[in-house]
Amino acid sequence: MHLLLSGIVGSVAYGLAGPDSDVDRIGVFAAPTVAFHGLHPPRESVVTTEPDVTLHEAGKYCRLALSGNPTATELMWLPDDCYETRTEFGERLIAIRSAFLSAPRVRDAYLGYASQQFRKLTSRDSSVGGRRRSAKHARHLARLLHQGRVLYATGVLEIRLADPEWFRAFGERVANGALAEAEALVAAAERDFDRIRTPLPDRPDEATVERWLLDVRAAHLPATHS
Repeated sequence: MHLLLSGIVGSVAYGLAGPDSDVDRIGVFAAPTVAFHGLHPPRESVVTTEPDVTLHEAGKYCRLALSGNPTATELMWLPDDCYETRTEFGERLIAIRSAFLSAPRVRDAYLGYASQQFRKLTSRDSSVGGRRRSAKHARHLARLLHQGRVLYATGVLEIRLADPEWFRAFGERVANGALAEAEALVAAAERDFDRIRTPLPDRPDEATVERWLLDVRAAHLPATHS
């Protein structure tokens, strides 16, 4: 495994971390190219807990990011202080991050993931742990909607939130029973996506992504001997 790019994502990167927050990491690695031709292809993802680390093989990472997956996408937009590994291929990946974006997939992904958070809110239990989880789901719902709208409107993904206290307060209100406020926020975001004139293209620039991936594959072939 050759790690190409990795960093701290999640609440720490957003500025929403509390004293009990986990530190989440995500990264991209390249498997040896010849391994894909054997009987047992390399694993596409490696996930561990304690510490919380998710690593995706370069090909899978590209597919996830091209689909608009928010967690995969944010790795290419992190503040500099959140990166822990930045190789030459990692730098090149950051340089082509806009090639992964497309208007329909950004809209669908961010609204879709926010809707998942809302469904979790409506099925929460009434225990203390459930209330804490509800506040977390509500924060992430609001964060996804905010980031998605900014990305859709500007073509730039804002990772570190300018006003994290607003998101914390929103989470507490929803956890205290203000589900209607969360539902209204989703509805408002849907209306915003309908009215925003986005600079994003209808389709991602797959040719640029493909060039990067093929260069990764070429670089991870066995050395030739004359």
